[in-house]
Amino acid sequence: MTTELKSLTTKKYALSLHTTTPELGLAISNFADDTRSQIWSLGRDLSSLVHQYLIEFIKPQTWADFSFIAVAKGPGGFTGTRIGVVTARTLGQQLNIPVFAISTLAAVAWSEVGKSQNIKTLAVEMQAQRGQIFAAIYEFEPDTSKLKVCLSDRVLTPEAWQETLANWNTNYQLIQAQSGLAATVTSILELANLDWQEGKFPNWSEALPYYGQHPVEGA
Repeated sequence: MTTELKSLTTKKYALSLHTTTPELGLAISNFADDTRSQIWSLGRDLSSLVHQYLIEFIKPQTWADFSFIAVAKGPGGFTGTRIGVVTARTLGQQLNIPVFAISTLAAVAWSEVGKSQNIKTLAVEMQAQRGQIFAAIYEFEPDTSKLKVCLSDRVLTPEAWQETLANWNTNYQLIQAQSGLAATVTSILELANLDWQEGKFPNWSEALPYYGQHPVEGA
């Protein structure tokens, strides 16, 4: 009797969603010979159209073909982030498959890793509400091809973020996460797959959004 490795066969797929901006990003892969992704600018129609686009996008695959779901958990827009996480949680619950909630900032960092072999430490910043900044710092570990979290997602004043960077004891590359974030939906899928390959199997109920800030002042 042989032990089956926890990896996707060519008949099993994974799906990722990115909805933290007015764009919808979807990606699907079996991590062998079939990977595809697509971005739509839906704006305020995202909430009403996401399920329709999902159903069309996964064809010719069916829901039974999926081994796990991955979703951008934020930071990002409040409504869009909530829509994506709720959709992923619902699919995970109905299909009885794990749901990986991946940081928007981690996905940005991972996409940069793929562009250069020299990057090691990545500081990612994104504009938040009320003049604050979403920030995180990651380190790419070539030996394991993993992204290590050095400073987890948080909300800082510009002054506090600059002080953090000034006191950081290693060289880093500063990345500004601005437009086109939905394109990192493939990075969401890749980061989730790395966790999947390690045998992680997060229940859908563990997938929680990261808002960082209340959507309304004083809420």
